[in-house]
Amino acid sequence: MTLKAVLFDFNGVIINDESIHEQILDRLMLEENLRLKQGEFREVCLGKSDRACIIELFNRRGRFLTEAYLDRLLFRKAEAYKTELDSLETLPIYPGLEEFIDKVRSVGLKMAVVSGAVRSEIELVLNRAGLTGNFELIVAGDDLTASKPEPDGYLLAVKRLNQLYPAWNLQPGECLAIEDTFAGITAAKRAGIPVAGVSHTYPFHMLHRRANWTVDRFDDLELDRVQELCALS
Repeated sequence: MTLKAVLFDFNGVIINDESIHEQILDRLMLEENLRLKQGEFREVCLGKSDRACIIELFNRRGRFLTEAYLDRLLFRKAEAYKTELDSLETLPIYPGLEEFIDKVRSVGLKMAVVSGAVRSEIELVLNRAGLTGNFELIVAGDDLTASKPEPDGYLLAVKRLNQLYPAWNLQPGECLAIEDTFAGITAAKRAGIPVAGVSHTYPFHMLHRRANWTVDRFDDLELDRVQELCALS
């Protein structure tokens, strides 16, 4: 197969904001007279959508959320995220990302974001970082009911890319997903998409057991090598 597209996760791949999300969720829980336990954010939320994360956190405490109340919580979290980013002089975009994007674009591959984050958060970061024009489309948490590790987001991205380019006949195996979490890697593999794991969130050796390729940072991801391996598959 020929590599045609690179699909990027967002939190933990494009922007180093996991600690921001954890702080916001901790405050959100306190406002609801609940408390986030130590290590619970990593256990429940990493790699998953905000919707899935909040539902699970409240379910663990015996709290049922109506759709309307869940939407209000998600809105409050999104607003808090925007406020936090507005207070930062520089966004914590991962080093080497822009250079890697330039490399992908130079060889004519398409790019998309596939994330459980809400669209407003993704667009906020991409616009402020000047990266929006690089991506053909965004599949966000708003577009889905299922969260990673389910493959729905990746399958939807392939479907929408084919809608943009009808003659392209893009197959999942012709994409490369870039992920930093176990849930994300599992989602891509269930969709039939090979995965490059970047050890932004988990150690190299832990991702190496799960991803098709593993690197410490974007500088180490050899796109030529990935293309060669795809051609052999």
